[in-house]
Amino acid sequence: MMAITPAAALRCLLLTLLLALTGCQPEPPAQTRIQGKTMGTYFVVTLSDPFPGGEPALKSEVENLLARMNSEISTYDPDSLISRFNQRPAKTPFVIPAAMAKIVQQGIDAGHLTNGKLDVTVGPLVNLWGFGPDKRPIKRPDDAAIAAARHKVGIDKLTLMPQGDHFLLEKSIPELYLDLSTLGEGAASDEIAALLESKGVNNYLIEVAGAVRSKGHNSKGSPWRVAIVEPSDQPGAFSDIVIPNGMALSTAGSYRNYYELDGQRYSHIIDPATGQPITHKLVSASVITPTALEADALDTALMVMGPTEAMAFAKQHKLAVYLIVKTDKGFQAIHTPQFAPYLAEKKK
Repeated sequence: MMAITPAAALRCLLLTLLLALTGCQPEPPAQTRIQGKTMGTYFVVTLSDPFPGGEPALKSEVENLLARMNSEISTYDPDSLISRFNQRPAKTPFVIPAAMAKIVQQGIDAGHLTNGKLDVTVGPLVNLWGFGPDKRPIKRPDDAAIAAARHKVGIDKLTLMPQGDHFLLEKSIPELYLDLSTLGEGAASDEIAALLESKGVNNYLIEVAGAVRSKGHNSKGSPWRVAIVEPSDQPGAFSDIVIPNGMALSTAGSYRNYYELDGQRYSHIIDPATGQPITHKLVSASVITPTALEADALDTALMVMGPTEAMAFAKQHKLAVYLIVKTDKGFQAIHTPQFAPYLAEKKK
């Protein structure tokens, strides 16, 4: 399993569970719910359909799926496929399975779409600032260190090639460091959804940190409801309630995942263009798309952009996006027209 990272801890706070919205009454007998830890964060799977073999079989199959994903994309596991790739010399093709290649390809595609705001090779900068497996710095990295790390970053230095039933991954410089943690939760939500549907389950809610997949209805016959947490110190405060209606929802944010050094606050979200943590006022970005993998890629890119650029990008591409911006008067929520149909009710 991955170690629990500050980024994962933040994402655990960004979306409340369904039970927080439906009260504290006992679950109906028809509902099955499992939870656990994975990828340095948590997962929760709630079903209102029976699973073949019951709860023990559900827990076993989900945990085996997540363990397999960790063995492929965990940068905290030195024996994982991604760690072995990162340790390889340049220009030596490395075989990866189709499931991992799908995540890599989404990272590359989102990188091009967002003009590099999402970059799955940003690991050297993330590590430099102390938000990866490396320890937190005792002083702010200087300009020379930032510049040196930036030279190791860029999806143009990464190549993915199909080869029969698998794929070949190659880097053009030895220092390239691939990190798919930004996409891991979304990919996991999608894979769990595929598992459930292969077993005939069509009514479920899946949460892997901030990445949510749902389909059908809960055990009371109502659509699944998910809350977007308000970035405040009030426990349980939420900004809006969303009914995904079979779509995926992913939320990223910056307001709780940071550290302070010499009186300066540093966010875990790094802008690849500057090599430094973001400093703007956008504190949360939620995206609704057909897959959690796609939404998970876009929410991080929007956080890098900042409120003005993020909203312009969302409108240009007709995305269902919900942003929370910190202002002098508190938090302001704004969203695109495409997000409006998913809003169940406003906070009162």
